Amino acid sequence: MSGTRVVVTFRTTTQAMAWEKACKEAGLPGRLIPMPVQISAECGLAWLIPPLEKDILLLRAIELNLKYADVIELQ
Repeated sequence: MSGTRVVVTFRTTTQAMAWEKACKEAGLPGRLIPMPVQISAECGLAWLIPPLEKDILLLRAIELNLKYADVIELQ
C-alpha cells in the first residue's frame, strides 16, 4: 500500500475486538490488521482506516464510546 496510512492503536485486544464489532455494525470504514512494525504499542492489533475518513471515524468512536490508545499516520 502506498501513500499515507492511518492506524488506530489499542491498549488491549478487547478494545480492538470491540472496535471491529462496532465499526462493522455501524458500517464504518477500516479493517483490523496486525500492528505495523513501525509502531510499538500494548496490543498487537490496529485498525487501518482511509486517511480521508479519520475525522468522521473518530467522532463516531466518541459517540459509540469506543476506546483506543492512539491514532498514527504512517508514510
